[in-house]
Amino acid sequence: MAAEFPAPAALAASGSLGRLGALTDLVVERLRVGDDVAAAKFGTGSPIDDPAREEQVLNQVREQASALGLAPDAAAAFFRDQITASKVVQRGLFARWTAHPGQAPTTRPDLGEIRTQLDRLTTELLAQLKATVDVRAGRIPCTVQLKLANGSAVVLDRLDALHRQALGIAVHSVCAVSPA
Repeated sequence: MAAEFPAPAALAASGSLGRLGALTDLVVERLRVGDDVAAAKFGTGSPIDDPAREEQVLNQVREQASALGLAPDAAAAFFRDQITASKVVQRGLFARWTAHPGQAPTTRPDLGEIRTQLDRLTTELLAQLKATVDVRAGRIPCTVQLKLANGSAVVLDRLDALHRQALGIAVHSVCAVSPA
């Protein structure tokens, strides 16, 4: 008897696989927002690095994490990885668009709207960190679940080399984030 597997479209609709799939899907969504950040900044002279904004975000993360019963510094480390991954995407896109101006964006998304998306994703990512405390508590189970989620995200979201690299950075500390 042959095993029945869901059609690729059904898999894509259900998101990344495994117990860390929902967390990984949010990380990928945040990376995609990094594309919009790059488009908003490209050609404007706005720097990719914004230490004041980054520190503001990390302080907010610490407060929200504490309210959720998560270790504030561990949650901040996870979000520092998100920021670093976003900068990798932005730098990669800047380089691509500089080398191939025809691929550069023709419109600039509004950074205010982008920040609203990022704030929503921050709240959702923290909720997923809280929801996955049990699987992240064990180094080996966490690593296995993270590889499953990331591997399926790469395929389902058709991540290019730049976004695969950024995903690896973004999830670097997932299995090291302590629950409290």
